[in-house]
Amino acid sequence: MSRFFAGGDSSSESSSSDEEELYSDPEAQKEDEESEEDSDEEEEDDESSSDEEGGKGGVSKFLRDQESSEESEDEDKVTVVKSAKDKRLEELEGVVKLIDNARRINDWSTISTEFDKLNRQIVKMAAQEKVPKIYIKTIAELEDFMNDTIAAQKVSTKKLNATNARGLNAMKQKIKRNNREYTTEIEKYRTDKEDYMMSEEEEEVQPVEKVKKPKVVYTEGLEGADDGGGWGIVGTDGKAVPYTPEKILSNLRSIVESRGKKNTDRAEQIRVMEKLLEVAVTPYQIIRVLLTLISTRFDLTTSSSTNYMSQEQWKSAEHEFGTLLGMLEANRNLVVVENAEEWEDVEKPPQPAADELFKIPGSIVSIAERLDDELTRSLQHVDPHTAEYIERLSDEQALYNNILRALLYVENLQTIEKLETPQDAANRIVMRRLEHVYFKPSQVVSILEETAWKSIPAELDSKITARSGPQDIATLVQVLSTYLFKNSIDIIRARAYLCQVYYFALHDQYYRARDMLLMSHLQETITNFNISTQILFNRTLVQVGLCAFRASLVYEAQNTLQEICGSGRQKELLAQGVQLQRYSQVTPEQEKLERQRQLPFHMHINLDLLECVYLTCSMLLEVPLLAQTGSSPDIKKRVISKTYRRLLEFHERQIFTGPPENTRDHVMQASRALAAGEWKKAADLICSIKVWELMAHSEQIKRMLSEQIQEEGLRTYLFTYAPFYDTLSVNTLAGMFDLTERKVAAVVSKMISHEELAAALDQVNSAIIFRKGVELSRLQSLALTLSDKASGLIESNERVLEQRTQGTANAFERQGGQGGRGGRGGRGGRGGQRGDRGGSRTRGGQQFGGGALGSAIKV
Repeated sequence: MSRFFAGGDSSSESSSSDEEELYSDPEAQKEDEESEEDSDEEEEDDESSSDEEGGKGGVSKFLRDQESSEESEDEDKVTVVKSAKDKRLEELEGVVKLIDNARRINDWSTISTEFDKLNRQIVKMAAQEKVPKIYIKTIAELEDFMNDTIAAQKVSTKKLNATNARGLNAMKQKIKRNNREYTTEIEKYRTDKEDYMMSEEEEEVQPVEKVKKPKVVYTEGLEGADDGGGWGIVGTDGKAVPYTPEKILSNLRSIVESRGKKNTDRAEQIRVMEKLLEVAVTPYQIIRVLLTLISTRFDLTTSSSTNYMSQEQWKSAEHEFGTLLGMLEANRNLVVVENAEEWEDVEKPPQPAADELFKIPGSIVSIAERLDDELTRSLQHVDPHTAEYIERLSDEQALYNNILRALLYVENLQTIEKLETPQDAANRIVMRRLEHVYFKPSQVVSILEETAWKSIPAELDSKITARSGPQDIATLVQVLSTYLFKNSIDIIRARAYLCQVYYFALHDQYYRARDMLLMSHLQETITNFNISTQILFNRTLVQVGLCAFRASLVYEAQNTLQEICGSGRQKELLAQGVQLQRYSQVTPEQEKLERQRQLPFHMHINLDLLECVYLTCSMLLEVPLLAQTGSSPDIKKRVISKTYRRLLEFHERQIFTGPPENTRDHVMQASRALAAGEWKKAADLICSIKVWELMAHSEQIKRMLSEQIQEEGLRTYLFTYAPFYDTLSVNTLAGMFDLTERKVAAVVSKMISHEELAAALDQVNSAIIFRKGVELSRLQSLALTLSDKASGLIESNERVLEQRTQGTANAFERQGGQGGRGGRGGRGGRGGQRGDRGGSRTRGGQQFGGGALGSAIKV
């Protein structure tokens, strides 16, 4: 048969074989492939032989050389036969590459499509072999990329288009649902990415024998076996793992050296040290093992996916810390200090004499601080409205016991002259004790102190706060704060000062707290301190304001709370929540730091109560002021609370006003009622706010508010209707506002003395006699208002000019200085500065004088 027909037969055979492949099983396909390969090899041999024969029949030398070169090239080509596993892996890598390319251009639609294709391939592969590590890497990186994109979208002004946004939302659900099955592998990958991926390559290059785990077998007669009844842990070499007292120091050395390295199994190290603790004999060995064990437990937090220590690990560390303190108290010749040198000889442990002082490197204060920080961090992440939070909060008593015990140990170290213990250690532990006390009611602190002293051995006592000293909690706070005032500087001293002021304000000692806060001058330098100290200052300021309110000092309370509540950022300033502004440029790292600074829920100040107090105080001050400026337009308009004014204007613009639903609605409707003279309605609305029940002595607070509303209602009435009266009976006012005549006379006298009311009090006839000045017409009032606005505009323009010219503004000043413009005069001292023609005018608005208009009226 000719080669032409042979080629045709081969093509028909290949087509038929393709059809057979579609209906054949995998085993048959493999057999067919092998047979086809054999037939191809035979055909190649036949062709090569025929070519050689044809060459002998007269082919030119040139063509023969060309054919030989082609044959040599064909011989150089190597046919690579890939297994089904390799083909599937190639397809998987292709999809991963497409996903990576889509990630570079932020194409979430393509990522979503390819992610579905990737998972379909994994379903086929998972049935026959292990999930590839490249898949674990891809889904882990996709999850991180998705979280970064979401965080960036929160702070970015440029949003994704509709297609990408849909793809991103779809990927949220897919990744969350898909990655649950591979949580363990993803954590392994994130722990050490390079080693995780290298392990796969090593497995592909050469098969690694499985390392047998140590087994617990009968070890009688084996080398290194312990005395555990013939049973012990055996390694791969058949020898027992040596957990003996003689090997403790060498084991600890190897554990310490492996800290911070990659692929370090800290959980396994903790199990090893727990075993070492069981076999430790001497006090030195026990102390060394406990110090290393507690530090390793703290290291678990940095390697885990969560940001806080688990309750189980925290309780274990707290128990071991108590055991360590007990061991140090029983062995006074062994001391743990920070500046000690480590014992180098691991084969021969130290054996100090009974009266010899031996130093062990470590820090008791740092362990106590870390336990405190980990408990605070866990309370930040636990939902405060669950039983878990209460259970976690109950651990504070055990922590406080250890803090007090650590303070006693540090005091003992300070008595040893050879050690030269730094004062900073005692200051830090005293500050921790004070921070657990200052914000709590005295009854709670009494229980905390009593329980702590009961848990400490009777022979231990403190020089700072003696066991037999006064049990008064105020004295305790005073003693701790005074100790820090004398022995510390900078931040610790400032924090101690603020803690004491907070405690006094919490326990209704307003004047003492106010005087201390003013004498400290911290309000001038607080911006130089760290953020946590600034948060404590804000909390102290708010507590002083609440204390002033409870003491019926409305003006002082409003003035103190103005800086915090007037900003609208109470949550952020008090570290009780994160407020993300619409156009804020907060990076994810800054937001993370902000969340780490949040206070636990049991330390929060109720923000609803704070807002209610602030708005109520603003109402009691602003409503009489609005009435005064409304009836006397010549008085300079001033604003006490911009926040309150804004809310009041918004409320007045509403067409329909329903029943009050929240605190703001109650205060705004009470404001309108008080301005209209309906003081009873205002008092009922204010007293019906439920948040007052959260304050101690709530009935007394409501009674105080009713009295304040009566007095401010009287002042508002006098400001509003004084121009319409010549005389007014005190008895009539007392009946209208349900006050005694003596109280009405006192209020009116105070208004007259402050020049708020142009009147005289006739005590014989028990009446108020109003003095009538020059009545201003409507045109005159508008002229005064226009003059005020014009002068304000000129002042603002000159201020802007000075800022723009930067020191050359004097060249543009008119002759005669600022007074060259003249002025009306008599405006509470302002007119005297701006013109020589000024006269005088009382503040009540019933008299008028000064300026050109005043001279015309006098004529």
